[in-house]
Amino acid sequence: MATQGHKGRRRRSTRAEMQQLEQQIVDLLEAENPQTVRHAFYRMTDPRLPVPAEKTESGYQQIKRSCLDLRRSGRIPYGWIVDTTRRGYHVAEYSDPGSFLDQVAGLYRGQLWTPDEPLVEVWVESRSIAGVLQADCRRLAVSLYPAGGFASVSLVYEAAQEIQSRARDRVLVLYVGDYDPAGVTIDQSIETELRRHLDIPLEIRRLGINADQIERYSLPTKPRKASDKRRPDIRATVEAEAMPAHIMRRLVTEAVEAYLPAQRLAAVQAAEESERRSLRMLGSIVRLRGVGAVLSDVA
Repeated sequence: MATQGHKGRRRRSTRAEMQQLEQQIVDLLEAENPQTVRHAFYRMTDPRLPVPAEKTESGYQQIKRSCLDLRRSGRIPYGWIVDTTRRGYHVAEYSDPGSFLDQVAGLYRGQLWTPDEPLVEVWVESRSIAGVLQADCRRLAVSLYPAGGFASVSLVYEAAQEIQSRARDRVLVLYVGDYDPAGVTIDQSIETELRRHLDIPLEIRRLGINADQIERYSLPTKPRKASDKRRPDIRATVEAEAMPAHIMRRLVTEAVEAYLPAQRLAAVQAAEESERRSLRMLGSIVRLRGVGAVLSDVA
């Protein structure tokens, strides 16, 4: 963050300004986490803040450095910032079958969606957005696909194969992406490609970013690329990460839950916890007696 000084020269931020900016980031993440750095950046460009960040690449880099400093200093937990663009691949190992059952217990999910209900999925333009929505999609047992811009035909084909394997009568795709000449056509491209492989009714609904949301949520905009000749009606663009994370989560959660009967989620979650306790108890028995003894009792 810097401001224009004498004769237009950039003035370095004071220590007090930097401390205030860091406190704003801490306050934001305490109220809403996890978030990506880009989500935090757009929230920090709000001109109503005591020390708003510049809505420039250098402003983004400043927020990025501040988030890193705050994590390393311990002022915010590392987990409050997510980055799903990079991920490790791991192989699970277990000391004994009982430990395996303990792990399985934590992964167990009851059936939230019945076969006569639509298959609901969430597609997003980037892995950055996916990182913000991942926990909500997991809780609601809906698939989450980061398209990575225009989705590859391989990703869409694999998604269509998964949809067909679920044997549902219809599928609903909820989409979140940028509002710019390319971003407003990505969901249309996904729909076109999915229809090539599906023989069941498909509905795709764009949850954001939509033109009306820019004013409603006071989303920061930036000029469109002069070289882009598509959609001349779009004069200002908005990245999806400019939408506050809590609003994005709410829009997705409400859209998904609209297809679930009232109280079903709570009922399934209660049953899940009971069944997990049973699995953990079985794991303890296996650990004490061994698989062979337990199977012998069952036989």
